[in-house]
Amino acid sequence: MSFVAASTQPPRVPAIAKSLGIPRNTTYELVGTLCAADCLEVSPDGTVRLGFRLFELGSAYGKSVDLIREAHEAARELVVRCNETCHVARLDGREVIYLAKEEGNQFVRMASSVGHRLPAHGTAVGKLLLAHLPRPEMVRLLAGVTLEKMTPNTITDLEELIRELDRTLAQGYATDHEESTPAVRCVGAPIRDRSGDVVAAISVSVLATNMGARREVELARLVMEAAERLSNRLGSPRRLGADL
Repeated sequence: MSFVAASTQPPRVPAIAKSLGIPRNTTYELVGTLCAADCLEVSPDGTVRLGFRLFELGSAYGKSVDLIREAHEAARELVVRCNETCHVARLDGREVIYLAKEEGNQFVRMASSVGHRLPAHGTAVGKLLLAHLPRPEMVRLLAGVTLEKMTPNTITDLEELIRELDRTLAQGYATDHEESTPAVRCVGAPIRDRSGDVVAAISVSVLATNMGARREVELARLVMEAAERLSNRLGSPRRLGADL
């Protein structure tokens, strides 16, 4: 594929074989395999071109780069407003993977870092991402598996978790009441891309002793505003406040 991409004119299979030093029959087989995967395509005149699948992959990669870059900026802005530790994460199977982390001056010890993974059901960001999955997909993902118990407060019963996810959808934000880390509470909000789909979540982590009901409402507002700003940067056509 690199040879085709670098060619000034679409090459034919014999030219590819000669340039790469591999047998012509092998080259035809490789091109055929890549065509089947839509990574290459052969025109009626026999020239080989890049396939549409590469455009799709490139677009997806570009979106990921945009999300990670904007996630760090959004987390920094949120730290300025609340002086608490902020995370941005996305869903990968039953886990969340952290894309960005920015810390405030408050002492909150979190077992997290960029690239770190945690079971989604025990985190505010994870609950948000699970809640916004199509219900059949969410149930298929969680049914029949052991939900890890990270703290005494972690929800490990599927029916109870589904009720919690329904509450998350209804209120527009998620909470983590010492469910992933002892003595730490979190509030998170969803991040949408240009198609309006939830692709990530942003959260604030606070010492449980500093998180009363009033503070939770205040932080929920700040987190939802941060999520809306980040979603707008990613081209989201909707306002998150519409979820409330």
